[in-house]
Amino acid sequence: MAIRTILHYPDPRLREPGRRVEKMTDELRSLVDDMAETMYAAPGVGLAATQIGEPWQVFVVDCAAEDEPSDLRVFVNPELLELDGKAPFEEGCLSFPGAREEVERAERVRVRAWDREGSVFELEADGLLAVAIQHEYDHLHGVLMIDHLGPLKKRLLHRKMVRRDVSATA
Repeated sequence: MAIRTILHYPDPRLREPGRRVEKMTDELRSLVDDMAETMYAAPGVGLAATQIGEPWQVFVVDCAAEDEPSDLRVFVNPELLELDGKAPFEEGCLSFPGAREEVERAERVRVRAWDREGSVFELEADGLLAVAIQHEYDHLHGVLMIDHLGPLKKRLLHRKMVRRDVSATA
């Protein structure tokens, strides 16, 4: 396992949609392990393959509180089957370091995906898990947190991230 570099906005690779996985391989399972290690080290509650420059429809999520045991979930080729209700939620994103923005998401979701071994499962989720699933699903389609903001907040966040990016490389 290895900790991978997380791409930061405005890196254009974050806009590239992930490709469908045709079959689970040892290489993809190794990628999932690296993603989990990277997410925990960041620390975050979710990470999509596209955030580390890997072109696959794969994401990992662990919404367990710090005092709870790990609840790592792996989603390969996820499909959102149902979205129900609407609620605002303050989100952060590992590709937008330090940013927290209110985003409206569905309150509940039903998703179908493959797990780490390639077995199909369905899951109904609400709360933080539902938000994390929608957030990471967006990443797999080149949609970012900033895309859910109004024009003013979008402009302010963009400027903040560009300034951060410039100062980080200076």
